[in-house]
Amino acid sequence: MSTLDFRDSETHSPNREELLQLAIRAARNGNRESARVMFRQILEEDRRNERAMLWMAKLATSKAERRQWLNRVLVVNPHQQIAKEALRRMDYKNKAHDNRVLVIFGFIAALLVIVGVISVIVILSMR
Repeated sequence: MSTLDFRDSETHSPNREELLQLAIRAARNGNRESARVMFRQILEEDRRNERAMLWMAKLATSKAERRQWLNRVLVVNPHQQIAKEALRRMDYKNKAHDNRVLVIFGFIAALLVIVGVISVIVILSMR
């Protein structure tokens, strides 16, 4: 077998890079579960595979799972810019959401105070 032959000669199974490319193709074609299975297989063989972890983050079914995968990437490579930027965007969106909730709550509280003051004034003026 030549050094250029990337397949296992007995089983004809794809090597890790070929499997990674198949998984990426599956993900891009919308075959999310198939892609996830292949990425998991890659990560079983190579727990530090940044590309597989980044794709797992992209295919995550929840924000918490996405955050886990991105943090795993940063454990492997603390300088990984894609993971850093994705986490930064997630944090920004969470903070923006929290700020909107606080503004709405503040508006409702102010409105209730105004209604309360007006009610007291009306009650006192009726005496």
